[in-house]
Amino acid sequence: MAKDYVPSKKILENYAKVMINFALGGGKGVQKGETVYLTCNEYARPLYTELYKAIIKAGGNVIQNYIPDDRDTYDKQNSNVSRLFYEIAKDEQLSYFPSKYLKGLIDEIDHSIYVLSDTNKHILKGIDPKKIMLRGQAFKPYMDWRNEKENKGKFTWSLCLYGTPAMAKEARMPLKTYWNEIIKACFLDKKDPIKEWKKVFAMVEKAQKKLNSLPMEKVHVVGPDVDLWVQIGKRRKWMGGSGRNIPSFELFTSPDWRGTNGWIRFSEPLYRYGNLITGVELWFKDGKVVKAKAKQNEKVLKQMIATANADKVGEFSLTDKRFSRITKFMAETLFDENVGGPNGNTHIALGNAYHDCLADDPSTLNPEDWEELGFNNSSVHTDIVSTTPRTVTAYMTDGSEEVIYKNGMFTFIK
Repeated sequence: MAKDYVPSKKILENYAKVMINFALGGGKGVQKGETVYLTCNEYARPLYTELYKAIIKAGGNVIQNYIPDDRDTYDKQNSNVSRLFYEIAKDEQLSYFPSKYLKGLIDEIDHSIYVLSDTNKHILKGIDPKKIMLRGQAFKPYMDWRNEKENKGKFTWSLCLYGTPAMAKEARMPLKTYWNEIIKACFLDKKDPIKEWKKVFAMVEKAQKKLNSLPMEKVHVVGPDVDLWVQIGKRRKWMGGSGRNIPSFELFTSPDWRGTNGWIRFSEPLYRYGNLITGVELWFKDGKVVKAKAKQNEKVLKQMIATANADKVGEFSLTDKRFSRITKFMAETLFDENVGGPNGNTHIALGNAYHDCLADDPSTLNPEDWEELGFNNSSVHTDIVSTTPRTVTAYMTDGSEEVIYKNGMFTFIK
């Protein structure tokens, strides 16, 4: 068997520099004395090593979370521990939440990095989705603690991707070609990739300021696969370019979920909970999903939507194709929700809203305030992407209207 492709040391060093010296800290990088929670699977060890070194060189501390890989196939040695857990665990084990440990972890860390490196994209195929949702709900307090610390400006996080044969296979590319897409998308082929990211984030910030200057009440998204109204909501702002994801070219907001009405079909497959879900279609009425379809794994989709508040929108996002270097389907939401291509992309997330989309200080609000403003609260946050043509018209509070997105581009950027 041929040896798997591994990027050069220089590429991996550049990747680590982008993540540690730029993405974390909202563009400022890790500072001396700060602590990073580094989560990585076995397969991504070459990048893990460079990330670890970059944190130490920055004067930071590392708390390691090194996870065994799931095999490409469910082998006779029962090596796939993530699948074994759901096959064997009882409900009380699925619901187990190590509160003292995780609360202490959140109190201890300043940043978190998660390296995505799936070695089996279908590892949970056939597992009862109720079990998967139960596990997600059990860990919601952990995400609430993270969000609370982030709202206070004391915590940042980021995601990145390490290409695996399983990912490349799903995207129908050789592994080296798949890695070339990662390298291009993240500017790792540039002499100074951080300089390139700063240029992109400056463009994103310019578009963000324009969007936030418009007194939007709602938007209407129209295209061959969509006729959807989204109420933006009070005290909202658009976000982008924060370093939370690498790569990230999107501009997004967390709308008032109560004002979502209409229909949307998603062109891109959804890999979620160890399952492939294709042909997703959703119908909304007064903010809730009233009908859902999928060509494949519809049961998983519907069970996810049945989870508390996962039938409501937590995010609405647009990507200008001129910002993004991603042009191919990558079988990973981190990249697919930032694809440029001929039409850019539109995606929505079912489930939890982002509190940093509040136009003022999020640390001043209590749970009742968030509910009153229509920020959704759920253990689920699932992004679903469409790359087909669409036009987005903004309707303002003064009754005027303006086309803000067409042909994969924001119309106000020349």
